[in-house]
Amino acid sequence: MSKLLRLALVADAVATTATALLLIVFSVPFESLLGLPASFSRAIGIGLLPYAAIVAYLGTRPQVSRAAVWTVIGCNLFWVIDSGLLLIGNWIDPTPLGIAFVIAQASAVAGFADAQFLGLRRSVNAAVA
Repeated sequence: MSKLLRLALVADAVATTATALLLIVFSVPFESLLGLPASFSRAIGIGLLPYAAIVAYLGTRPQVSRAAVWTVIGCNLFWVIDSGLLLIGNWIDPTPLGIAFVIAQASAVAGFADAQFLGLRRSVNAAVA
């Protein structure tokens, strides 16, 4: 596994864990500050914890399967798309700060997906060489 892939997986796991804990612990204040319903924030935060654990596990293995990395990349891209749909749909009414929060975290997740893709390519190229 390339150093970039390992770093991208571990950074994704750390950022996801931090985001999950923020959403769980501060779900009530975030409701008025971001316009995200507390029950929504809490549920998302709880749902992110198993994902973070799996990604952390993958990031600490000596080798990981391409399929596992592609699954992580796919989950990240799904998250980015869902974040956009959340903002254009009528499910919630985020404040301007809430919109910025959703865009910022989606951008970070897109960055992790990109780094994981590049790291996977480096891993494959190194294995072929």
